[in-house]
Amino acid sequence: MQNRKIQSLGVLGSGTMGSGIAQAFAQRGFQVRMTDVRQDLVDRGLESILRSMDRFVQKGNLTPESRDAALKNISVSVSIGELQNCDLVVEAVIEDFRAKAEVFEALDRTCKAETIFASNTSSISITKLASLTGRPGRFIGMHFMNPVPIMQLVEIIRGQETSDETCRTVLDVARELGKTPVEVQDYPGFVSNRILLPMINEAIFALMEGVGSRESIDTVMRLGMNHPMGPLALADFIGLDVCLNVLRVLHEGFGDPKYRPCALLVRMVDAGLLGRKSGRGFYDYRSPEGKS
Repeated sequence: MQNRKIQSLGVLGSGTMGSGIAQAFAQRGFQVRMTDVRQDLVDRGLESILRSMDRFVQKGNLTPESRDAALKNISVSVSIGELQNCDLVVEAVIEDFRAKAEVFEALDRTCKAETIFASNTSSISITKLASLTGRPGRFIGMHFMNPVPIMQLVEIIRGQETSDETCRTVLDVARELGKTPVEVQDYPGFVSNRILLPMINEAIFALMEGVGSRESIDTVMRLGMNHPMGPLALADFIGLDVCLNVLRVLHEGFGDPKYRPCALLVRMVDAGLLGRKSGRGFYDYRSPEGKS
């Protein structure tokens, strides 16, 4: 049953994460308003949702009728004003503090006083973002994993002023999505990226220092540690720019040199080699056969 406190939901951002979050909510019966700054971006987000749902139908995990019903639950707009009466707004813009700050300052001016704000940030301080609004008690982190419609975990991050009621409400909403919410505290990288990104960073150091080839490093972690994907392939999947941003947040937040981003990672991002989304990263994804 849908949460009685959260009847309508806004998603700000229609990229990979935003469209995935909108899809997950829509498939569970929530009315979702997905917004972005340009019409072509929200159109692309809708196309991504349709492709994802079609794959579920093909695999027998979703009926055509359920797909059509879920699509009807989603409306799109390029106006932030369309989110003014939402009960919960989930922000899913780029992993950059200034960009998120602008979004939440605008949302705070626009939305009703009761609206809960949630950030899908993977590393940025919830407390710091909440302080930019007049509702720090109704501000929380909802860090979804990619791909959102499939991955079960949602990190629920309490800021310094997040109220117990806000936390309970968002935990309940995450469970209604069929997710497993895990409550964590507001420290750089939270739990997931505080552990994951140093591992990826160390794999990049190992590659740079010639300890092993990209295939060797990934194979050791897949077969030796039973990881479903090697750390270099995973970095490509996440996006090397995102990995770099998170490592910089960790490095700045803790002031510990163990979080220093590998120079090879910095150089690749500077060169525009961002992984799957740019066609090249540690692997090349431009050939019809896929990764090489």
